[in-house]
Amino acid sequence: MSPTADAQQVLRTLAQRLDRIPHPGFTAETLRAREDLLRESADLLSDEPLRAAYEAELMSLEGNEAGLSPALDIPSSKELAGLLLLHEAGQPQECFELAAALLQPPQAPALGSGREADLTLLAGLAAGAAAAELRDQRHYERAAGVLQQALQLLQRMGQWPDLREDLHRDLERLTPYRVLDLLSRDLAATQERSLGLSLLEQLVQRRGGLEGQGDPHFPFSQFQAFFKQIRSYLTVQEQVDLFSRWAESGSQAADFLATTALAASGFAQRKPERIRAARDRLDARGDEGMEPLLANLQLLLGDVEGAKARFAAGADKELKAWAARFGDDPLAQVCAYCRDWLMRDVLPGYRDLDAEPDLEAYFSDRDVLAFIDRQDRREGRSPAAAPAAGRTQPEGRPGIGLMGTSPLGSDAPWIMDQPFPTGAGLGFTAGAGLPPIATPPPPEEEDDLEEDGDVPLGRFPQGRWLPRGNRLVALLAVVLVVAVGGSWLLRQRRPATPSSPPPDAAPAGPSAPGSEGATGSSPGVAPTDAAAVELPLTTAEPDEDQLKGLLQAWLQAKSAVMAGGEMPDDLDQLARPRPIERLRRDRGVDRGRGQTQKIEVKVRGLSVQERTPIRIAAQAELDYRDERLDAQGKVIERFGPTTLRNIYVFGRDDGRWRVVAVSSAS
Repeated sequence: MSPTADAQQVLRTLAQRLDRIPHPGFTAETLRAREDLLRESADLLSDEPLRAAYEAELMSLEGNEAGLSPALDIPSSKELAGLLLLHEAGQPQECFELAAALLQPPQAPALGSGREADLTLLAGLAAGAAAAELRDQRHYERAAGVLQQALQLLQRMGQWPDLREDLHRDLERLTPYRVLDLLSRDLAATQERSLGLSLLEQLVQRRGGLEGQGDPHFPFSQFQAFFKQIRSYLTVQEQVDLFSRWAESGSQAADFLATTALAASGFAQRKPERIRAARDRLDARGDEGMEPLLANLQLLLGDVEGAKARFAAGADKELKAWAARFGDDPLAQVCAYCRDWLMRDVLPGYRDLDAEPDLEAYFSDRDVLAFIDRQDRREGRSPAAAPAAGRTQPEGRPGIGLMGTSPLGSDAPWIMDQPFPTGAGLGFTAGAGLPPIATPPPPEEEDDLEEDGDVPLGRFPQGRWLPRGNRLVALLAVVLVVAVGGSWLLRQRRPATPSSPPPDAAPAGPSAPGSEGATGSSPGVAPTDAAAVELPLTTAEPDEDQLKGLLQAWLQAKSAVMAGGEMPDDLDQLARPRPIERLRRDRGVDRGRGQTQKIEVKVRGLSVQERTPIRIAAQAELDYRDERLDAQGKVIERFGPTTLRNIYVFGRDDGRWRVVAVSSAS
């Protein structure tokens, strides 16, 4: 309701609030106290002199340097009603903390009393709402912490079993998002990632295994997409360990995935003994149609004749016709198929692998050659020349394995293209879906509600809001304003302020770790002239200025998209599919909310940290700021200016360098 609402509008709103009971479980005494507070609020706002005095006092406290906050003394008989209004005013986190504190000695009410029942109910309702709010902000671990605290509290009080069940379901539905949150953390965050792996195992066990259908809140189709997204956050060793354990429980899908992870690890890390373990594992399955895959593993073990024999015996007519395009030599055909299999089915999908399917480099490795030599002597084979084939990129290869016709059947297509969906069945309440997990959230701080330097509504600079004696300090604004429909005249959490820093002000204030932006043309942060660098970047050994130009061009393209523009057709000249898809999903989230972002960033400096012929890691220092705008173009959120230090990874394929990934350097 508008701040200019007249007395009639206030009274109509009052009537609506009185008719809308927050929950039928509250006692009549608490509801009467709530009604009294609402009527007192309406009386004040309907009386022009009193209202004018209130508004003047409120405005005088706005921005005061003494840290004063408007407050109201409420008798102890109505403090529970005050908390209920605080919950209704959209402050569930504060309400939960205060209600939980009132249930602790020495404030704890008498056992079995109506006050105890009301406080317990209010704590449970507020915890559910606070968790939903944190979830929408993508603070999944904090949301889980609130739910766990509430469950422990309600269990101790021994009340409201239906509410406990609701909170438990909310916590279970949050598990996939917690897993994605925790496993997307930096590899150095071992404790968080360990918890994420533990939750993943619990999730799979609750389903009854990878192929299970035992989780009614997580349909199999959604679990498939979730699982595909999860794999990209797991290292190759984590996948080997997880899938091997699940395979021991009888999961055929896990067994096949463990085989693939072993093959990827063996090839990328030049450990042929792992490839041998993958071959033995796949051979022991005894599945039909595995001969072409076994041929690839035999080839990587240096058994050329065995590889050719298996391929000739097991490849179907379509696959043989495809391989024949690479010449009449059977070895050339097997090499072409092996390279294509590595590129499509084996090497993608691991957090710590960025390997190319280069057979020549693999067979030139000293450890690989030593392993093959030992195998030749042990098995009495004649030494064979290192397999090699042309570098023609194969196209249209008939599918076999995880990316094509799955040997596990149509019920286990574990590699999928879509991200974790947000459809029905994943929400905290019926018909409400969880937000999309497009961008993994940054690691959470102990308290990030004030990360932008603003004091959220309901926070007191002088400390916690706790009852003292027979009186409860409450927000006058919350109690009075609730009668006219919510927050009124007071600032909302993370507001947009009309003022801006002077042009010579240095960037200040940390940004969320790992966040990255794109650049716009607005004054304040002038973009680098990306046109000075020839794109796509095809130089074999680009210097730092060329990488800086490529990065700036990518950020400029991102800015245009997040500001509401269309995805450029040639964006794949600047970045690989994964960051492009992430950008597409981020824009889709904003589009669904009717919002756009105005992002300004300048690549101030860039220094190369690591360099190989196909991979470069560089630390970039960025001048950054952004604004979030609603559908009418009004600024609803502002960050910066600040300085970001990120690590960007560039990869080279098809002769061009592109952005691969980003992480925080802090």
